[in-house]
Amino acid sequence: MAKGGGGEYGGPSPAIPRLGIKKFQWDTECLRGDGYAGNATSFPQAIGLAAAFSTDIIYTIAEVTAIEVRAKHNDYVSRGNFSDHTGLGCFSPVINIMRHPLWGRNQETYGEDPYLSGMLAKYFIEGLQGDHDRYIRASTTCKHFDAYGGPENLPVSRQIFNAKVSERDLRTTFLPQFKQCVDGGAYGFMCSYNSVNGVPGCANSHLLTDVLRNDWGFKGYVISDAGAVEFSIIWHFYFKSILDAAAGCVKAGLNLELGPTGFKHQIFESIGKAVQAGLLTEELVRERVQPILYTRMKLGEFDPVEMNPYNFLNTSVIQSKRHQEVSVLAAVMSFVLLKHNGLLPLKQKLKNIAIVGPMSNNPTQLLGDYSADVDLNFLVTPLKGLSPLADHTNHADGCKDTECKEYDKNSVLSAIKSVDVTIICLGTGQVIETENVDRRDIYLPGKQQQLLQDVIQYSSGPVILLVFTGGPIDISIADKSSKVAAIFQCFFPAQATGTALYKVLTLESAKANPAARLPYTWYSNMSQVPDMTDYTMTEKTYRYFTGKPLYPFGYGLSYSSFVYSNLVIDPSTIEAGQNVTASFTIVNNGKYDGDEVCQVYISWLNATVETPRYQLVGFKRVPLILNEPIHIVLPIKSDQMAVWIDNKGFVVEPGVIKVYVGGQSPQQQTRITSNQLVSQFTIK
Repeated sequence: MAKGGGGEYGGPSPAIPRLGIKKFQWDTECLRGDGYAGNATSFPQAIGLAAAFSTDIIYTIAEVTAIEVRAKHNDYVSRGNFSDHTGLGCFSPVINIMRHPLWGRNQETYGEDPYLSGMLAKYFIEGLQGDHDRYIRASTTCKHFDAYGGPENLPVSRQIFNAKVSERDLRTTFLPQFKQCVDGGAYGFMCSYNSVNGVPGCANSHLLTDVLRNDWGFKGYVISDAGAVEFSIIWHFYFKSILDAAAGCVKAGLNLELGPTGFKHQIFESIGKAVQAGLLTEELVRERVQPILYTRMKLGEFDPVEMNPYNFLNTSVIQSKRHQEVSVLAAVMSFVLLKHNGLLPLKQKLKNIAIVGPMSNNPTQLLGDYSADVDLNFLVTPLKGLSPLADHTNHADGCKDTECKEYDKNSVLSAIKSVDVTIICLGTGQVIETENVDRRDIYLPGKQQQLLQDVIQYSSGPVILLVFTGGPIDISIADKSSKVAAIFQCFFPAQATGTALYKVLTLESAKANPAARLPYTWYSNMSQVPDMTDYTMTEKTYRYFTGKPLYPFGYGLSYSSFVYSNLVIDPSTIEAGQNVTASFTIVNNGKYDGDEVCQVYISWLNATVETPRYQLVGFKRVPLILNEPIHIVLPIKSDQMAVWIDNKGFVVEPGVIKVYVGGQSPQQQTRITSNQLVSQFTIK
């Protein structure tokens, strides 16, 4: 229970020779590739995968990630290597809600919507763990449980922060996606650094026992975030002693400790003493150990080697052709087209282009945090991937890094002179936003704003802006400028960045027609950005925000256009507890074949308590051939109609629920080209 990983002393779990149990390492990162464990295939950052609005691509990436994780684990074990990041207890996915645009870890999440995050998590679990009837490839650990969404370091450290959350916000915003993890068969959860309403996450019996085990029926293990048990003493001052912390966390529902790097001893090493002191019962300790050993049993550790097919995976699968192709496809599916005036796609080779900006040829910053340690020979930057667009390419970084404290204006002006198109690559990277590092504002870092202004003013041809960030950034001058012909949010696309961009800009295939959607609200300016430490949901995310964002949740353009029609809600009147379906027709009436992301939202017209303004309840990414209509049916389930009433729980109230169907969130001033359908049904 004390050796869940974490540095030189945190793992592996020691052998128990008398039982024939060998050493075992839990610790590994599988967010979107085998992280921090040597060369592996890297896939787009999680926030970009969320933008794809595709459960299929999430499933596939989780599957190939687990294949590489298991293959490398087999190799490590064969060589007696049980160090960090060699294990099978994948500490993924991250399904915290992106409640604040400046949080440093937004990029690791699936965005701001609980339903979207939960659905993607469910398919991630299925892909990672596999479909074998006896074994799992790796175990999923959904994190960070819960109400963890900033700050990292601004204005206070996450190690001491106390999130004050109402029970309604907890139940309707911060918990629903984690319930999908339980329903999806996750074996593990990771509790968070922060306190929730005065109780540290890893000592929080309300979360770990009342909700997770009693309400939801979770049978798996809970592991602490690295050092979170120690920090409950030294930062939160919640426990006064090591024995109290060991006993308190075990009682609250913690099974396994992930230690802090550098600490020679873990708090859970004192569990035996806590039992002797009467602070814990042996019966409870045995209960906490069971899911740990059961998970190892499901991983196949205690069976003969030949029984488990996953034991025969070897390192030949690393960067296999199929895995590289999946990386390219995922990046293609993740790019969100925010602005387009008709310049794209580029169907003919140009004579001269300029590719400029600090993200144009910056391999490491294109990866995002928790990436696989990809061999850079497999990584294609925008400069390398997009240079074939023209006979000749001018290049200038303009800044030596994304902080852009110094700006070489002359090199940029020289590059953009006398070209057909200028492609400008701006953004943040891990230098600006990552774990332990929050952003101070949503402005372009350093002198990147000046670089953008100069390109707009002095470029001889139209401009394509490529943005590489986790969260929203102020690009309003580009949005307003007629000189800027197209804007893409690219997130952190990883090794296939340049290859995927070339496919999208040239529309190499129907799949390369942009269809991704923003998984978060892109605020216009700092006046719309709330206090980082305020955990009420008032004016946060599309569900509660009443202002005009630069780009709304669910927004994304295409080279094509689509028409929705024939919306039918069946039945139109129901009793509480019944489901309904939303059926509709969609047709591609544009110029090119391509995918469309159909979205279904509801709003409550007669609720007796506070509810979201709108709530996503269904989505489907579908390929559409020109002028061939297809019929879509998506369910709206009874539990999605429920509202939270304190002291009662979730209740389906009588009244009218409005339904919105289209290609983005409802009632937005910034709109895509397709129409939106509206209907309603009544709960008697």
